Amino acid sequence: MRTEFIHRVARERFNGWRERKRFSQLLGDDRPADMAEAYHIQAQVYQLMQDEAGFSGFAGHKVALTSPAIQEMCGVDQPAYGSILTEYVHDNDHEANLDDFIRMGIEFEVAVEIGKDLPTDIEHTKETVAEYISAVMPAFEMIDDRDADYSHLDAMSLLADRCWCSGIVLGKRNENWQHLDIGNLTSEVVWNGDADEKGHTGDALGHPLNSVAFVANHLSENGQQLKAGEIIMTGSALKTRFPKPGDTATYRIDGLGEVSMRVTS
Repeated sequence: MRTEFIHRVARERFNGWRERKRFSQLLGDDRPADMAEAYHIQAQVYQLMQDEAGFSGFAGHKVALTSPAIQEMCGVDQPAYGSILTEYVHDNDHEANLDDFIRMGIEFEVAVEIGKDLPTDIEHTKETVAEYISAVMPAFEMIDDRDADYSHLDAMSLLADRCWCSGIVLGKRNENWQHLDIGNLTSEVVWNGDADEKGHTGDALGHPLNSVAFVANHLSENGQQLKAGEIIMTGSALKTRFPKPGDTATYRIDGLGEVSMRVTS
């Protein structure tokens, strides 16, 4: 492991976030050798956020790069993993301030709450993880892409920058989700009071529980465990939106419920 390299690049990524600099690719001497090294950089960035920025810990996990199109754009054939900091978890009807972001994006997701620790001695699938889930809910993820140039984006740079997670907003917990075809529910965005886009919950990685299985397996491979009480953001089923001050959003999923937020400045 290139420990000195990992610490140097993590410090650069952390300072870029703290100093509100524009997102940039990791190129040349700053480029990780592979995805595994990018994940080591990500872990060190999280450590710096706790040690130097006052974050208290983690509430869960997120999955990014959940569509074939975005994977191809970023040069990979797999999703990407990130953590959710505890201070980034918000209740329904959250009011978000654009001034806290360089450029806020809102994503539309299914959030899953883990009810009991998952075993680490098996390769998980969407079928094996289902019994460990205590609740499912509509959710927003707020990303801060730091004004990234999407024509120059790659998975390793995104990983090192924590997959841009800067907040989540959770709708009401639905504990009776098992009777729903959770991977084939119709969803709808209501933007500033107007219903203007529909999607399906299976549009992110084929099924929300595929994302749960991905997280469980990723953690197991790295000597960790998906634990009770943790939240998983399973990936956006619709295109990211970049709000303006005063915008309101509601994300509804048939049979599951809805979540709302407002953006201020």
